[in-house]
Amino acid sequence: MPVITIRDAQRAGARLLIGMAGVSGGGKTYSALRLAYGLANRNARKIGLIDTENRRGSLYSDKLPNREPFLIADLLPPFSPQRYIEAVKQFQAEGVEVLIIDSITHEWEGEGGCCEIAEKNRLGGLPNWALAKGEHKRFVNTLLYSDMHVVVCIRAREKSRPEDVTDEKTGKKKTVFVPIGDGAEPVCEKNFMFEMTASMIMEDMGARQRVRKCPEDLVPFLGRGQGYITEQDGLAVRQWVDGMSAAGAAAADETAESLKAAERARHLLEAACADGMAALESAWRATPVKLQHELGREYIDTLKESAAAYDAQRAEPEAGEGGR
Repeated sequence: MPVITIRDAQRAGARLLIGMAGVSGGGKTYSALRLAYGLANRNARKIGLIDTENRRGSLYSDKLPNREPFLIADLLPPFSPQRYIEAVKQFQAEGVEVLIIDSITHEWEGEGGCCEIAEKNRLGGLPNWALAKGEHKRFVNTLLYSDMHVVVCIRAREKSRPEDVTDEKTGKKKTVFVPIGDGAEPVCEKNFMFEMTASMIMEDMGARQRVRKCPEDLVPFLGRGQGYITEQDGLAVRQWVDGMSAAGAAAADETAESLKAAERARHLLEAACADGMAALESAWRATPVKLQHELGREYIDTLKESAAAYDAQRAEPEAGEGGR
């Protein structure tokens, strides 16, 4: 059974994962909404927002052109990776094309998040980072294989170092945290920013960005470092992903729609692999017969190999792992 399927490289059909980190009030949510509006081809009904910030996302309900409403849902604690996964899948089933998650930080260090999972499931007195990281990886894979463009907002805080000082009043030693001065850093799993297509740290209410990662072709839109990110940038990124020029962006024919349907089926099937063979077989049965024929036997055999590997991995006994 083949492990991979070899094909001609095509950009069309790809899905983007974009990260925007910043301090509270740093312009993350508004910038994400403007970018998403362009990515959704200026259709607010194709935008979804998962709000973990106590309904703050609803404050932006009238910020899109003509006050067009977008879809929103509040994710309440516990903020486990699995609950994020289920929320993402619900929006995908709703037909959303661009999903904003505001914020992703709770999945890592919020109530019920990965740090808490590691602490509550200690092995031999040590935090069970193998379990926590395994759940985090499943969440990341859900984003990467989603049939939506995903924009994640990430909390950031100033970098600091501990320093022992003497209290002037009591004369006692105490530890304080002193800012290092290198700017705010994202609060998330240490490799998360590098999993993305493009990632940046927002500054000056979104007017500037410290770009962490950006493909060369997207630098004019997501990697400038200066100027607000707008819906025009989002639309340009969408056209780049679809392999179209601005002049030909509106030329969608039956063949293009067929390709989109095939790509949508691929994303759904590949996402199902993470849940094992039974989930994959269920997703394959739900795939229209015409698309099954288009995707081919070699392709489904490749997915079965992946699903079987996930099942085998879950069957292995869990072991502890130090560090984050």
